[in-house]
Amino acid sequence: MTDLTLRSASGYTSGWRTGALLATLLLVSSLSQIDRILPFILAESIRTDLGLTDTQIGLLTGLAFAVCYTLLALPLARAADRGSPRLVLVLCLLLWSAMTTLGGLAGGFVVLALTRLGVAVGEAGGTPAGHALIARRIRPERRGLAIGLFAMGIPLGTMIGFVGGGMIDEAFGWRTAFIGAGAIGLGTALLSWWVVGPTSPARRTTERTEPYLRAALRLLADPAFRWLIVSAFVVGFASAPFYTFTAPFLIRTHGFTTSEVGLSFGLLQGLMGIAGTLVGGRLFDRAIRAGGRNLLVLPAALFAVGAVTTAAALFVPDGRLAIALFVPGMLAFAFMLPWLFGAAHRVAGPGKEAMATSLGMVASGLAGPALAPVLVGLISDQATAAGIANGLGLGLLIGPGASVLTAAAFLIAGARIARQAPAG
Repeated sequence: MTDLTLRSASGYTSGWRTGALLATLLLVSSLSQIDRILPFILAESIRTDLGLTDTQIGLLTGLAFAVCYTLLALPLARAADRGSPRLVLVLCLLLWSAMTTLGGLAGGFVVLALTRLGVAVGEAGGTPAGHALIARRIRPERRGLAIGLFAMGIPLGTMIGFVGGGMIDEAFGWRTAFIGAGAIGLGTALLSWWVVGPTSPARRTTERTEPYLRAALRLLADPAFRWLIVSAFVVGFASAPFYTFTAPFLIRTHGFTTSEVGLSFGLLQGLMGIAGTLVGGRLFDRAIRAGGRNLLVLPAALFAVGAVTTAAALFVPDGRLAIALFVPGMLAFAFMLPWLFGAAHRVAGPGKEAMATSLGMVASGLAGPALAPVLVGLISDQATAAGIANGLGLGLLIGPGASVLTAAAFLIAGARIARQAPAG
């Protein structure tokens, strides 16, 4: 019987086998984002049911993920780089799906927080393992598009999570949305194990025996890679408040229902994200073929525009106009993913792609998601207690400010990359 993962002598897949691999990775990536995004669209229902504050919502959606990314992203990336990325991917999928299901049974803040920690543990390894599979199976000149397709799971999962989660919440309650999403993930793990198939060891450079921590520190010493990490760091401060509190903002400030937010904001977020990752991946590949000069100018420009429109969206009186003004920011977060990770893989070189991905995840998933939602929640709670209107909008200004810093960091990183030859 022909193996799904049969590869050419070069080690790369071709034809329909490439499509099967990328479709599976897209499905896994989408489920990861659905499980992560559900508390955002369901935040108001969870807050009301469990009697939580905005600060606690910020802790649930931010700190749990940040802690686990910090502790486990690098070890899981090492396992994917040096061992079996298929095994890492499937085990992580099983874990985060099981924890999502258990989250639907939580009766209070502590239990729900523990289940979100479990989701974070699983998701810390999912993206590095997926990128390691892409690096081993997809030809270098097509990896930008492949990373874009894998990253498309973020907006696709966001769209499904917002639209489906909002509708299920209103019809059956937030707990049903958690349990259903987790159950689908558990079934998908079996499919992923079969489709991905066994993975041969990664091709190694002369630094194969170098200790992992030392290799990571050596990579961080590279000026180009270091500025990519700075870019990822400030992206976390821009994106975390956006995803955590935009739905509650639209519900409270403009009177939308949960399903209305899901159908309007969620649908736009998904469509812009899909377009952004696909177009971003294609344009990244084109930029590499053209020599990689001025590599990160496009994502930097989009973040600058998104900063202005997002800030305006927080204070316009019309809800539909606010959603429209959020669109450039939605597009920027998706568009930059193939550029950030593709550039990081290029600087890191063969056999270190998962490590480069995990370092980017630590940077984007550490301080930003840990601190920004909590700060937004604190500002919102204090402003509301003081009788200040639109306190949540004031707190959300953290996002546009971070977007400006992201644009600047991308420009510096691109200039650094242009000064050196690609690593692989």
